Amino acid sequence: MKIYRANIIYTPTPGKLEIIPHGYVVVKSNGLVEGVYKELPENMDWRRQVMDFGDKLLIPAFNDLHVHAPQYRNMGLALDLELLPWLNTYTFPEETKYADPEYARRLYRRFVHELWMQGTMRSAVFATIHPEATRILADLFIQAGMGAMVGLVGMNRNSPDTLQNTTDEVIEGMKMLKAHLDEHGDGRVMPIITPRFVPSCSEKMLTALGEYAKETGLPVQSHLSENRSEISWVHELEPDTTCYGGAYDKYGLFGQTPTLMAHCCYTDGEEMELMRKNGVYVVHCPMSNSNLSSGMAPIRKFLNAGIPVALGTDVSAGHHMSMLRVMQYAIQVSKLNYAQTKGEMPFLSLSEVFYLATKGGGSFFGQVGSFEPGYEFDALLVDDSYLNYDNYTLEQRLERYIYLGDDRDIKRRFCRGVELTEPVM
Repeated sequence: MKIYRANIIYTPTPGKLEIIPHGYVVVKSNGLVEGVYKELPENMDWRRQVMDFGDKLLIPAFNDLHVHAPQYRNMGLALDLELLPWLNTYTFPEETKYADPEYARRLYRRFVHELWMQGTMRSAVFATIHPEATRILADLFIQAGMGAMVGLVGMNRNSPDTLQNTTDEVIEGMKMLKAHLDEHGDGRVMPIITPRFVPSCSEKMLTALGEYAKETGLPVQSHLSENRSEISWVHELEPDTTCYGGAYDKYGLFGQTPTLMAHCCYTDGEEMELMRKNGVYVVHCPMSNSNLSSGMAPIRKFLNAGIPVALGTDVSAGHHMSMLRVMQYAIQVSKLNYAQTKGEMPFLSLSEVFYLATKGGGSFFGQVGSFEPGYEFDALLVDDSYLNYDNYTLEQRLERYIYLGDDRDIKRRFCRGVELTEPVM
């Protein structure tokens, strides 16, 4: 049993921050939260076990539900291009380099360290087509003690010859990755089925990936309705489907197992209803959607429809791995949607974006992202004292941290109850 005392802030529901000034979180030996208390129960001899963090903030750790690990080196580059030219000119050439395991190990070490530094304890990650490099990435997550879903990417058309795998190769690679993680992991690092997107995968590959998802129950991640040119391309490639999401659904890759679909800038009507019906997650990537001129996802519509929503950095189309920056962009983009719809699409509140970055995304991993009883204790201890918080409420301190803070403010990081010191890789 471990007990932490601090200013506790979390969001059991999107609409309201739960705030306990100088409260207590009790964490059981299995890393699960026993409860949150304003005062410790008198009948329990816990007080001598308390670790007192004073006036610091204790918040759930962040969850990044869409990030491309091999694009880490390209952050901040080529953001004057739209999606398809950006992929062909910069992204695909960089990902080709991961055929070299030593290159992969060197860059993936930096990537995992950056996630740790930014307070992101769980992530859904695209790797590349290369099985050995993908295994290396998964092992680095295990070594660091962090949670992740790691995807060997499938792509066999409309991409460079040097960055394609066959259907048999991607299925065999996924089987090897799953067997490796079943043997060496503790459940925090898992494989995730990862067709890059419909234009890069043949009918045969999509069919095989859908069948493998059904066979194993493994989750799925991909891209959806990010860019108008991409949507038109999908209609040409899949003329028998009436929406982009329908193409994934046709192959059993759209909620038949837990599914993440990044972007959804132009999702509406039939596609939105299919997502609601199938429980498909929207992963909102406002930073990358702005950088690549893709569009503004209608997040309020998704929330109103009961569709689960998470946030993603989408590095390297997103130029920063901080979920603080993503929360900022999410609020700003929602305010642009609010202005364009003349108030018909209300903008996101602070508590809502904080929920999306914590419990909203964490729910894809199970009971993650909150301090409610039974949740895994993923947490960040934040020292915001340099922001001169005299006379500010705890809600105002959180807001200032989201807008003005950075990784230097995070003093302790926990994943499933274990404090994670800086990874030595």
